[in-house]
Amino acid sequence: MNEVILLKNGEIVLKGLNRRTFEDMLVKTMRRRLSPTGGWRFTTAQSTIVAEPLDDGIDLDEAVSICKKIFGFAGLSRALSLPKDFDAILSETGRYLSDELSYARTFKVAAKRADKSFPLASPEICTRLGERLLCDFPHLTVDVHNPDVTVNVEIRDNSAFVHGTQIKGAGGMPTGSSGKAAVLISGGIDSPVAAWMMAKRGLQLTAVHFASPPYTSERAEMKVHSLLEKISQYSGPIRLFVVPFTEIQEQIKDNCREELFTIIMRRFMMKISGSIAEKSDCGALITGESVGQVASQTLYALSCTDAAVSMPVFRPLIGMDKDEVVAVARRIGTFDISVLPYEDCCTVFTPRHPRTRPKLKYVEAAESALQSDKLINDAVAGAREYLIDGKGK
Repeated sequence: MNEVILLKNGEIVLKGLNRRTFEDMLVKTMRRRLSPTGGWRFTTAQSTIVAEPLDDGIDLDEAVSICKKIFGFAGLSRALSLPKDFDAILSETGRYLSDELSYARTFKVAAKRADKSFPLASPEICTRLGERLLCDFPHLTVDVHNPDVTVNVEIRDNSAFVHGTQIKGAGGMPTGSSGKAAVLISGGIDSPVAAWMMAKRGLQLTAVHFASPPYTSERAEMKVHSLLEKISQYSGPIRLFVVPFTEIQEQIKDNCREELFTIIMRRFMMKISGSIAEKSDCGALITGESVGQVASQTLYALSCTDAAVSMPVFRPLIGMDKDEVVAVARRIGTFDISVLPYEDCCTVFTPRHPRTRPKLKYVEAAESALQSDKLINDAVAGAREYLIDGKGK
């Protein structure tokens, strides 16, 4: 039995003359992500990538699980590759899909004939194959609107492919196709979701995490590693920079007005992340902020925060409420890690009455009491670097 994985391109089919470049990125990603499972051959045609296993014993279930997390594909299917012979299609389809059809009550046949030289048109393929399956599985009935199983037949240039109902892919754009960006990652719910959402748009991620020992524990940092492991299953490898932040927070506490602690802290985070982003060839920053969620996320506070850096700041959660963010976190597997009770540096020295409408000139005046350049340079120099790669498992 010659089984393959068919992967249907998503929105890159709209890319016109540039489409081949995006397809090459997808193949490169697949080759890297599937390499732990064995050897593969990849062919591209008609907005589909065919992944053919070359080694005996490759676990196709594991391979499909990995492919479901590769950005750029709208759908995928585990499929049987057959000669372009209708008798072979008639005899092998029921056998290949017997498990799905045996437990279904209704089905339909859908055919696509990319090779117009094939002697049967798509409607005739559907009719004749449907009749054969009704004979082989007499308990089934046809339902063309809402079937339990859709039997798909694709007649392509070199082979025919038979598969069941298509699995939904991760969607989005191929990793790296939109450039690089640095995400400010905490141990909370929001920032990992923001990282995933921007990776889905084709950004290659660098992550920046701020640690404040002894106020934050080593377990809080390990929590961030675990979150990025989950994200990297979709995004590919992530460079993580863990920045020492204790001295900066203590300097802010000792020299600045309490109601400005949070906004000044956020501005330092942005400046440090911006410096790391520039050194890492990133063109933007990513945060998990949402308008009005906390005091540092009012329009006034966000304006002061943005003024700290010159590069674009992406906030994919900006219009989402917490329930919407939690739903995504559960779906991508980060929620249970995010709610572990290990506090991050954002909870250190939280003011009792934070300023919700800060004015930039007063914030900058308060910062003038600090040796900002030295603090930022020392923090960047002291950052520890890791490579996080979940390998799609």
